[in-house]
Amino acid sequence: MQIWSHTDKGVSRKQNQDYLLIETLREDSYALCAVCDGMGGARAGNIASETACRTFIEETRLSLKPSMSDRSIRQALASAVQIANKKVFDQSRSKAEYYGMGTTLVGGIVMPARAVIVNVGDSRGYLIDTDGIRRVTRDHSLVEDLVERGDLSLEEAKHHPKRNLITRALGTEIRVESDLFSLKLEPGNFVLLCSDGLTNVVEEQEILYEILHGGDAEGGCRRLVDMANRRGGPDNITVVLIRI
Repeated sequence: MQIWSHTDKGVSRKQNQDYLLIETLREDSYALCAVCDGMGGARAGNIASETACRTFIEETRLSLKPSMSDRSIRQALASAVQIANKKVFDQSRSKAEYYGMGTTLVGGIVMPARAVIVNVGDSRGYLIDTDGIRRVTRDHSLVEDLVERGDLSLEEAKHHPKRNLITRALGTEIRVESDLFSLKLEPGNFVLLCSDGLTNVVEEQEILYEILHGGDAEGGCRRLVDMANRRGGPDNITVVLIRI
């Protein structure tokens, strides 16, 4: 298993409120990873994203045991999200300048033959192989809901004025619901986690091409971030790439 990552504040933002963490376990055969995209502007979105990311990784690590079933792993990830949510929620009420802060989260555990991914918000997880690119996660956003109801096309969603309005986030309520996804993996597969600073300006087929054909896999994260920045870099950009 090989893991690469890159994060950048983008062209338009003064501060990077994205945060990522990666830990490897059991002789580098298991990877715990998370990407969080903070929100709140001056109200410390960066604090929210770091707190959620660190808490999620720590709580997941403490829950993991050898030979855990898929169901047990899913329960561990869901529990870690709840604990991270409560920590950000409590923190948001500890200082006036923190009130209203929150963060997205996409993360999980990646193993040699399988992965379990969890998400809240619109940071995404993808599976990439020679058959193409598949978005694993579902955005918790207004436009995603409108697309699912048939009120908006995928093309219209890309340019909708409220495309950045998310319907779930860590830290904004006392509890949060997360979505979980189990994946079967084979050698040569890639798992990609990213914030919306990438997917808002780089198409999925472009991500696929860059990872499989754009050059060495090690430089793939940086190439994707550079591509987003060449298109204006309107948001913070974070990418984690894992090759099985």
